[in-house]
Amino acid sequence: MAGVAGSYDGAPVLALKLSSALLFSAATGMLLATNKIQPSQLAEEQRNTARLFKQLQTQIQTEIAIGNPSEGDVRDAIEKVLALDKAYPLPLLGGAMLEKFPAKFEAARWWPESRLSSNDEDKIMEIKNNNNNGWNVELEEEMREVIEVLKRKDMEDYERLGNIALKKNKGFAVSAPLLTGIAALGSVFSGDGLVPALAGALATVVNAFEHGGQVGMVFEMYRTCGGFFQLLEETIETEIEEKDLDKRENGELFEMKMALQLGRSVSQLRELATKSASCRIEGREIHEFASKLF
Repeated sequence: MAGVAGSYDGAPVLALKLSSALLFSAATGMLLATNKIQPSQLAEEQRNTARLFKQLQTQIQTEIAIGNPSEGDVRDAIEKVLALDKAYPLPLLGGAMLEKFPAKFEAARWWPESRLSSNDEDKIMEIKNNNNNGWNVELEEEMREVIEVLKRKDMEDYERLGNIALKKNKGFAVSAPLLTGIAALGSVFSGDGLVPALAGALATVVNAFEHGGQVGMVFEMYRTCGGFFQLLEETIETEIEEKDLDKRENGELFEMKMALQLGRSVSQLRELATKSASCRIEGREIHEFASKLF
């Protein structure tokens, strides 16, 4: 309509300009609402919420099936439910919604704070290689190397990619309604119709990239993946910081569980930890040599 209105003079021109301005104004309002809600990100949030609640339900049912749940088990379950509800509040219906455009990328957190024991090296127990609930020195070192790999590689990568997705999404969310707003004003005040037609076309492209590319969903996926690796890190730290070996989960079972959660076999997890340790030692030696040289 803006293009047609600028192509000739006549009685219908004013009607075309007003109609174009009205449609561009409506598009601006719709884009503002859509970009505020971020439907793709909202859908990914609720998909993760449903999956995590089902996982928590299965854990509780397993505790009940084993029998004799303690007050501590009940308290832990309540804390997990409250933490999950806080991490993913019900949007729209509950009146609360996660911030779609935070100042910086932060991984999602849907579990309660870990009760870590004191990290006092003087209190570290000596672990021997015989029947200590499946734990030994080698296994503890392996778990520490796994933590280092998670921090150095996976969590760092997801934080970098999450910040990129956040910046892109912010730019798209601002640009599209801004362009349609310019087009609405240009429909009324522009004589040739070029400005509104060009701004409307650019807004269409930006909106297609934002919502067609599901940038909000990608950002939420990075938040969830970052939270998953952070949860693994805290789980491992909680286990190896526990001084009483009898209170720990069985070492062999814990190693197998960590390997499965990382999509690896136990042998692959051990190989990963060995390579990480050797690379770290080589890097330290190179750094020491360079410092002595210069």
